[in-house]
Amino acid sequence: MTAVTDWPPATGQTSSEIYVASQRKLIWWRFRKNRLAVAGAVVLGLVYLLAAFCEFWAPATPDTYRATYSYAPPQRIHVSFQGGLHFFVDDYRSQVSRKTLLREFTPDPNQRVALRFFPHGEKYKLWGVFPATVHFFGPVQAGRPFYLLGADEQGRDLLTRLIYGSRVSMSVGLIGVGLGLVLGTALGGVSGYFGGVTDTLIQRIIEFIMSVPTLPLWLGLAAAVPPGWGPIKTYFAITLILSLIGWTGLARVIRSRFLQIRSEDYVLAAELDGVRRSRIIGRHMLPAFTSHIIATLTLSIPGMILGETALSFLGLGLQPPVVSWGVLLQDAQNIRVLSTAPWLLLSGAAVVIAVVALNFLGDGLRDAADPYDS
Repeated sequence: MTAVTDWPPATGQTSSEIYVASQRKLIWWRFRKNRLAVAGAVVLGLVYLLAAFCEFWAPATPDTYRATYSYAPPQRIHVSFQGGLHFFVDDYRSQVSRKTLLREFTPDPNQRVALRFFPHGEKYKLWGVFPATVHFFGPVQAGRPFYLLGADEQGRDLLTRLIYGSRVSMSVGLIGVGLGLVLGTALGGVSGYFGGVTDTLIQRIIEFIMSVPTLPLWLGLAAAVPPGWGPIKTYFAITLILSLIGWTGLARVIRSRFLQIRSEDYVLAAELDGVRRSRIIGRHMLPAFTSHIIATLTLSIPGMILGETALSFLGLGLQPPVVSWGVLLQDAQNIRVLSTAPWLLLSGAAVVIAVVALNFLGDGLRDAADPYDS
């Protein structure tokens, strides 16, 4: 532990400000010095912004298809300064290969597709409620081919489907971890605070759940979802399955910390003062190990995302017409398809970026949540 006069060495604050600062300020001052954590927070903020307004950001709707542009390659945006600033992409010139009998696409510089910000395009409903036609960026003339990240087998825009898929895949992590937080905090806190028979019973339940192999349990529970359920019911079922499995680690962490601090002087003082047990747990004990909870939660969200992706990739999770990153990866199972359309793997890259950003953010929050530790 460094001397008080030497702490914190890099916050940029004076000693008088540090001594009177609240815990939130101390956490923020230390967190913003971690560049990787800040970068992870920015990336996640952008991803969740895309997910929240995916209908507006996407240049089309996820179900719009054009068979004539099956496996069309990505287009490159060109910039022209003639008569002002203009954006455009080259249209496609297609022909069937005599060797492979597959349709091949090449750029056609003579046919340009003009682009602009906030064009009117396909109709959609923002959050399924507000009808609109304005998109963030797309062709000036609606209906022209525009595939920045290429197209899939049915000629659907991959960029649009990636943006729509972020809403499902990223919200599965938040909702699943939220449910896991409630279960882990409640059962772990009760187990560590009361002990005795209650502790033994809860721990045996946790050990039973943890002893079952995770992937087979996921597959079994996901296969139990009735095939006739609609996309929304299936979505919530998968989220519930992931959260019911993922709360055990957090419960173990909270229990161990409760056992450690339940005999501290401030806890005993609160009990002697007649404070309710629920208030002792929520107001006095949980804040003492906030960093542990943050670290566990931020590591659980990537696990939830990867779990949904794995189930959907194997065909036992979400199914079309639902669009998620795992569903999009189903198209990447065919080696022959990947040899001609490698851009279908971009949904896997989206998962990697989200998971890495969450890990960076979690490490930064874990370190910053205990600002008095050098």
